[in-house]
This record gives sequence, structure tokens and C-alpha cells, in this order.
Amino acid sequence: MDNILSILIFFPAIAGLLGFIVHKQSARAYGISVAAIEFLLSLWLWISFDSTNGAMQFVELIPIIPDFGINYYVGVDGISLFLVVLTTLMTLIGIVSMSIKSEVKNMVVTLLFLEMTMVGVFVALDVIVFYLFWELSLVPMLYIIGAWGGPLRVYASIKFFLYTFAGSLIMLVGILFMAYEYHSEMQVWSFALTDWYQMGWFGLDKQLWLFGAFFIGFAIKVPMFPFHTWLPYAHGQAPTIGSVILAAVLLKMGTYGFVRFSLPLFPDASVMMIMPIAILSLIMIIYTAMVAYAQEDIKQVIAYSSISHMGIIMLGIFAMNSHGISGAIFQMIAHGIVSGALFMLVGMIYDRRHTKLMSEFGGLASVMPKFALIFGVMLMASVGLPLTIGFVGEFLVLLGFYKISPIITILAGTSIIVGAVYMLSLYKKTFFGPITNDANKSLKDLDSRETWSLIPLVIIVAWLGIYPKPVLGPIDTSVSAMLEFMEEKASMQNTKDMILTTQQAKEGN
Repeated sequence: MDNILSILIFFPAIAGLLGFIVHKQSARAYGISVAAIEFLLSLWLWISFDSTNGAMQFVELIPIIPDFGINYYVGVDGISLFLVVLTTLMTLIGIVSMSIKSEVKNMVVTLLFLEMTMVGVFVALDVIVFYLFWELSLVPMLYIIGAWGGPLRVYASIKFFLYTFAGSLIMLVGILFMAYEYHSEMQVWSFALTDWYQMGWFGLDKQLWLFGAFFIGFAIKVPMFPFHTWLPYAHGQAPTIGSVILAAVLLKMGTYGFVRFSLPLFPDASVMMIMPIAILSLIMIIYTAMVAYAQEDIKQVIAYSSISHMGIIMLGIFAMNSHGISGAIFQMIAHGIVSGALFMLVGMIYDRRHTKLMSEFGGLASVMPKFALIFGVMLMASVGLPLTIGFVGEFLVLLGFYKISPIITILAGTSIIVGAVYMLSLYKKTFFGPITNDANKSLKDLDSRETWSLIPLVIIVAWLGIYPKPVLGPIDTSVSAMLEFMEEKASMQNTKDMILTTQQAKEGN
């Protein structure tokens, strides 16, 4: 199918515009139909993808402003392929499970526009196109939190916008400087990422400054410590569908940015910054795990747990070997599936009891056995139980980073155990013991809509936990190609040695 990536990008937006003329009673069914078609298109992309080729595939290039080298330039490789599939899957499941009763049509249209921006970010190979989709993604999420959120939704949405927009402006300065440097050297303008990859004339000082500009934009989106304070507010006030998309996909835009931009553009600076970023990531993992343990609100526990897991992903990205980076990308997928499902489950219990406090529950397993079972499966995946999707990525990340720093790896692994403690404590308080609150005795278990929206995620958690190769194989091929390129591009021998040593260690395993 020609132009499959353009179809994946713009089909939801065009369908969203047509959604304005759909009768409000049919809005949910319309949204599900559009999202299902989009998901099937992404599956076709996966089936047609050559997993043995680490280069960009399905490339499309259309000049927009040729004099300034701005093109509509998109493509996909093993690094971005499964993030596209994740986006379409979670959008579909989010609409199916959505419990919103007011302004359903507006929500469906907003989600379809948001889907366009997220897919666009993951396939854009022109930096201006990437930046436009990156910025446009703020608008639908801002509207979702502001229009359907909780009592503090205005504060949460403004904080979300200001943090991410400020980071984006700093990143824009870096983008414009990169374009200027390319023009100064090559005498032509270009914003094509593949052209920028060939820019090997930066000294370390200039690389560090540019790395810093991109770092701030991406780190706020992840979010890394100390830029993380917007996320608990956003999750706490967002409606369930907002939290699902935010945790499952939007946060991955930050970690994807590090892999797509920071590592290949600035390999020497990336190696120089390994330890500072590793320390920040370790603080993320430990600090947010401790904060999560102190929470009484179930949704806040999962929100802080989400930040902790993103710290694991950051460690993997800066392991500088395919074990770590491939594990980090796989963990992005795992985190998207598991955290999205957990936020859906919290939303389902909130719809029944209108509270998220653990003290209000207890003994739910006896009245909601299906709910308790699925929550338990997702919780086990969240803590990285072997044979679940959560184990594979975490294991590879720790394996990859061990070559860099055994001490940090051991501390990170220990913190994962702490995460298991607070998640299991949450499960015990919520589902086991006697029912102490009479309001819980009459709670209804999952209905058919809720059950069928969760079953695909349960299947994925088990399938990719037992047999991750269909996803891990294409990822590893593209990551290995990227690392070979980084080793060739690096100007410092220390960088070359770091990448070569870790890759040789991987091949030895």
C-alpha cells in the first residue's frame, strides 16, 4: 500500500473533522470504527515491515519549502514501528473503554486529532514536521484535562502546558542552531534528520550545549527528575481516558526523542552525560518509588510508579549497547500497555464508588473477581514478574547497564523490588481481607464492554512476556544499525571504545 504512513497520520484527523457532522448518539461507535481501521492499518504496516532491515522503510518525501529545506519527510524503522502500533492500539481501547457521558462527540474528535499528532511524532524524519506534531499534541491533551478533568483541572492543565511548552521552546532553539550549522557547512538549508546525522564536525563543547537544549525538551516530557512535578497533577485531574493516553503514549515521545535525536546526533556528548543521566534516573526510580509507597490515592500510586518505570527506560537508553537500548524500547511498549491498563482499571472502580482512596476499599476480590484477577495480572507485569511483558525490558535494561556501572545497576534492581512492595501492598489493601465498607458489598463486577477492552491487553502481557521475539527482533536490528553509525560518527576515542566494548560484550553473550 503506497503512502501508508500518510494514511496513518491523516486518516484520524480527516475522520475527526467528519465526526463533527455525526449524530451525537453515534459518536462512540463512529470513534471505535475509525480507531479500529487505524489499528488495522498499523498491523498491516507491521506485517509488511522487513524485520531484517535496520534502515528507514515506507519513506515518503514531498517538498514543502524547498528554499529552506523543509519537506514532508516520514519513515519508520524498528525503533518507531511498535510505538505507532502502541498508539493506535491504546487509542482504540481507550475509546472502547471510555465511560464519559457528557460531550462524547467532542471527546472522540479530540482523541482522533491527538492520535494524528502522536503517530506524526513517531514517523517524522523532517525536524520541523516532528516539532509541529510535537507541539500540536499539547492542544488535545490540554483540552481533555481542562474540559473533562477534576476540580483542579485548570491548574493541572496550565502546569502541564507551561512545563512542556517551555521545554519545547528550548528545544526549538537547538533545532534552529542545528539548521544554521548545517547551512554554514553545506551551503544549503536542510531540516532532514538523516542529513543532520551526517554532521560530524561539532566539537564536544558545542555538542554538549546542543545536547542540553534537546535534553530539556525531552526530559520534561519523560518526565525526568526534577522536571516531573507536572505529571502527578495531570494524572490526578485528567479523566481516565486522558491518563491512559498520557501514560501509554505521550510520555514515550520524550524517551523516543532521546533515541532518535540525542544519541545519533550527539554521540560524544551522550557518552559524556551517561553518569549524570544515570544518577538522575536512579533518583527517579528510588524517590518516586518512596513517594508512591506513601500515597493513599490509588491513581497517584500508579502515577508515581509510572515515573519510576520511566527511570528504568532512561537507564537503558544510555547503556550505549543494544541490550540496554532495545530493552528500553521494549519497556516503552510494556509500560504503555501495563500503565494504560492500570489507569483504565482505576477509572472503572472510580466510576462505581467515586473515590480512589485505598482506605475506602478492602475485600474487593470477593465481589469483583474478574476485576481483581485482571488487576492482579497487570500489577504482576508492572513489578516485572517473569513470563510477563514487564520482565523482558527491565531484565535487558539491567543487563545492558551493568557494563557501565554495576553499582547503579544493583541499586536500580533493588529499587524495582521496592516497587513490588508498594504495588503488592496496594493490592492487599484493596482486594484482600473482609469488606469493611458496606458501599462495596453491592459493587458490580466488570461488564462485557470493560472486560473486552481489557482482555486484549492481558493477552499481549502474557504473549510478549513468553515470546518477545516478534517485537524485540525488529527493534534490535534497527538499534544495532544505529549503534554502528554512532561508533563511526563519534570523534572521541572514548566514545568509540564505549560503544564497541558494550557491543562486543553483547555479542559475547
